[in-house]
Amino acid sequence: MPDAVVIGAGPNGLVAANILAAAGWSVEVLEEQPEPGGAVRSDRGVHPDYVSDLFSAFYPLAAASPVLAGLDLQDDGLRWSRAPRVLAHPLPDGRCAVLERGVEDTADGLDTFAAGDGAAWLDLHGTWSRLGPDILRALFTPFPPVRSGVRLAARLRAAGGLRLARMLLLPVRRLGEEQFRGEAARLLLAGNALHADLGPEAAGSGGFGWLMSMLGQTYGFPVPVGGAGALTAALVRRLERHGGVVRCGERVDEIVVRGGRAVGVRTAGGGSVSASRAVLADVSAPALYGELVGAQHLPDRLLKDLRRFQWDFATFKIDWALTAPVPWTAGEAASAGTVHLADGVDGLTRFAAQIATGRVPDRPFLLFGQMTTADATRSPAGTESAWAYTHVPHRIKGDAGEDDLTGRWDRREQEAMADRMENEVERWAPGFRSRIASRRVLAPPTIEFMNANLHGGAINGGTAAAHQQLLFRPVPGTGRPETPVKGLYLASASAHPGGGVHGAPGANAARAALRGARGIRLHASGTPWADRTGRSTG
Repeated sequence: MPDAVVIGAGPNGLVAANILAAAGWSVEVLEEQPEPGGAVRSDRGVHPDYVSDLFSAFYPLAAASPVLAGLDLQDDGLRWSRAPRVLAHPLPDGRCAVLERGVEDTADGLDTFAAGDGAAWLDLHGTWSRLGPDILRALFTPFPPVRSGVRLAARLRAAGGLRLARMLLLPVRRLGEEQFRGEAARLLLAGNALHADLGPEAAGSGGFGWLMSMLGQTYGFPVPVGGAGALTAALVRRLERHGGVVRCGERVDEIVVRGGRAVGVRTAGGGSVSASRAVLADVSAPALYGELVGAQHLPDRLLKDLRRFQWDFATFKIDWALTAPVPWTAGEAASAGTVHLADGVDGLTRFAAQIATGRVPDRPFLLFGQMTTADATRSPAGTESAWAYTHVPHRIKGDAGEDDLTGRWDRREQEAMADRMENEVERWAPGFRSRIASRRVLAPPTIEFMNANLHGGAINGGTAAAHQQLLFRPVPGTGRPETPVKGLYLASASAHPGGGVHGAPGANAARAALRGARGIRLHASGTPWADRTGRSTG
């Protein structure tokens, strides 16, 4: 009987398992899919000569994460690579907003759009330089962040306190208008805010856009050499070195609760695995409380609150094998790992409004990844392994375009949406479609089928809006990995601090399990006992 069972071998589940195994616990990780990784996987499914990342691809939060840094994954083979430029956003007039790897270079580029915008960017970066480390420490610890929060509060007072807090709460459109005269810097902030489900008019989108922009400015948007799966492989190797076990093709259907305590799981194949100390669930909050744990073990208030749980936007993605680099009209985009495609901040607002009103956007905002540009191992020299994703509503009321898309996402609708996205790329890179050797379409139902945590293609484990963050994540009054069931911990992106590949939800859950299991271990019967010293005998 292992000390802990971890449900799900996504990055958070693997981080949790690694921390427990390093602390001396025996750990089994059960994964529904035939391979580990969750949303951090890669394959050669588009073309045998091209490596494609299935879901996530660029990892600024991983590069910044003290959680992942503490695992020393370089010892298990992880290597990072970066494109010459971090991010580009072409403009309709042929110019290009660019987030360069050096802050001075970024500032120089912004000054060509409006004199003084470079200095304003340097000012925002200076604020990040003073506060960033404490923000990250506070972000990646359970809420409330006591020690890091005290340090951060002191620095906030020194940095302007209420004025800075106001800036972080601003909609990103307003933040851009207050800080910059030109369009370029505003686009960088607003496009980065839409890496989550935060449109230009959403409260707090300014803070998120600033955070993502400064992460990119500081760490770049790195990628694992060889594909996203290399990050997962390093986590698995480290876990196995510490005695942990990952079992794939094992779907968990139920968490077994006895006497108010989680004592193990039952699998879809009819088997069971007991856990003498803890069960950690790297699954969405609706799946944990709505499927895996019986309602009789949960407070009515929690179940009622869960009905208000809000997912982030649904996602539609295409992977391409390109015979040559993308022929961008804006030459700076050719050397950027990530390219944003939209007609200015107004175009982003229009896109977000169409989703909010239940319509499939006619001019979808695209996040476009040039993976070979970021990591030369991804495809043969002179070619490009690329992808793009956009967002669509979960419940579609109509199509703002001309294809009568309904959300059935049958073959016709998938092909029509993919063509719409390719036509959008073609606007900014004439001749793009002639360079496509093959493509793979991942519609929202396909994404969910490949990873049940990505409900309808929601890639962040729930909305990043303020009403479902901090102590409101996943429901009001939580914000921590502990659950109403003793020995059961929520270890997914549905828990604070939310989406992104940084490992914090898994680490928080593992540390809570270590604290909660002091002096506790279960007999095979599911009853707790302690050794003569009162310490756990695990």
